[in-house]
Amino acid sequence: MHKFGSLYVEADSFFHRLNPVVKLSMFVAWLVAVFMFLDLRVSIGLLITGFIFLWFAKIPYRIARNLFIAIGVFNLINALFILLLAPDYGVTLTGVNDIVLDCFGLKIYRATLMYILVISLKYLSLLPLTIIFIFTTHPGKFAASLNKVGIPYKLAYTVNIIFRYFPDIREEFKIIANAQAARGFSFGKDEPSKLRRIKNLFNITVPLINSALARIDKVSNAMELRSFGKNKTRTWYNQSDYSLIDIVTLLFIIVIFFLLLYFRLHSTGRFITIS
Repeated sequence: MHKFGSLYVEADSFFHRLNPVVKLSMFVAWLVAVFMFLDLRVSIGLLITGFIFLWFAKIPYRIARNLFIAIGVFNLINALFILLLAPDYGVTLTGVNDIVLDCFGLKIYRATLMYILVISLKYLSLLPLTIIFIFTTHPGKFAASLNKVGIPYKLAYTVNIIFRYFPDIREEFKIIANAQAARGFSFGKDEPSKLRRIKNLFNITVPLINSALARIDKVSNAMELRSFGKNKTRTWYNQSDYSLIDIVTLLFIIVIFFLLLYFRLHSTGRFITIS
C-alpha cells in the first residue's frame, strides 16, 4: 500500500492521473464551498458527490472506514457539547424557538437540532475529498507541481517530506508501543484502569518525540551534505505536465465554484428548518 514510504495508495483511477495542482485546487474549492454554506441541501449534495468521487478514487475500504468512524465520533462529541453549552444557538440563528424536549431544565430546540445536523454533515462532507487528495497524490509529483506553479522549491520539498513522514511516525509509534507492552505497560482492555491506560500512553510520547527529532537531524544532515538549497532552482524527477484532462477538470472546478458562489450570494445563507 505505502510503496513509496508515504500515505500514497497506488492505483489507476481518474484522481490518480490528475495533476497534483489540479487536485489541490479541487480540494481548496471544496473546502471553501463546504464552509461557505449553512444549507442542508448543499451539505447533502456535497456529501453524496464526495462519496461518488471516493468510489471512483479506488481507495481501500479499510482506510476510509477508520477515518469515517473517527469523524463520526467527533461529530457526536461536538453535538453533545453544543446541546450542553449552547442549546439555544439554533434559535439565535433562525429566531424559531420551538422546543422538542424539556428535560431537567435543559431545553432542546428544533432549530438547534437542525443546526447540529447541518454542521455534522459539513464536517462529514470534508472527509471524502481529504482522503482522495492525501491518498492519491504522490509526494514527489506534488512537490514538483507546486514548484512548477511558482512555489519555492524549498517549501515544496518541505511539503514532500511531511507527506512521506506520516507513515514513519505511525510505524515508530507501533514499535515503541510494542516495546512498552513487553515491559508490562498495557494500552488495551486488559488494563482495567482507564487512568493508567492514559498514563501508559504518555510513556510513548517522549521516545516518539526523541525518535522524530533524530530523524529530522538525519534528514537535515543528508540534505546539507548534498548542498540542498545552494542553487535558486532545481530539477525534479517526478515533474508532470498538464494534460487535456487536467485543463478540462480545472475549468469544470472553476465553473462549479462560481455557480455555488452565485447561489450563496443570492440565498439567505441560513439552514433549512423543519416546518
